[in-house]
Amino acid sequence: MAKTMKLLTAVLLAAACVSGGLYRAFRQEALLTLAITCGVTGYHFGARLLVGGLFTWANPRHDPQKFWYRSRPWEEGLYTALNVKAWKNKLPTYAPENFSPRLHSWREIAEAMCRSELVHETNCALSFCPVYAAIWFGDLPVFLITSALAAAFDLLFVIVQRYNRPRIQRLAERQTMKEKEAIPYEPK
Repeated sequence: MAKTMKLLTAVLLAAACVSGGLYRAFRQEALLTLAITCGVTGYHFGARLLVGGLFTWANPRHDPQKFWYRSRPWEEGLYTALNVKAWKNKLPTYAPENFSPRLHSWREIAEAMCRSELVHETNCALSFCPVYAAIWFGDLPVFLITSALAAAFDLLFVIVQRYNRPRIQRLAERQTMKEKEAIPYEPK
């Protein structure tokens, strides 16, 4: 998934540059539309790659006990109303190895879920940056709609992380208890 996303981003941004150059040379509206479409889509993919990389590099550990990551009382009802359990496994995972219990402890997986949530929340906000392009190109409603759809897509991932994390945290607590029980008591 990671290689595909990086390649797609590069192709989209290259296509935006080429079609933009062709538009400047031939002044065909279809070329401008193609340049804008490829540029904005390339931006969305690129921003997601950049934000994910920055959050991983800058702060690889996120504490699930911190206020921002704690579940709120109203969330369970929202997840039931949205029927999250039915669709959560249909979303793609950028780096599935980060969530593998074969490779990581449940605590590490919970931390990765927090980081993923924060990445997607940041992406929701950054989804609206292309709206500024309406200053130069017009068509504000098109930029608003595409930005809102991109933000909504990232919000799905936030919901899934928050939906799954309490269960993962319970598994982490059990794992910690088993590890403590396995340590023999040594008198001093």
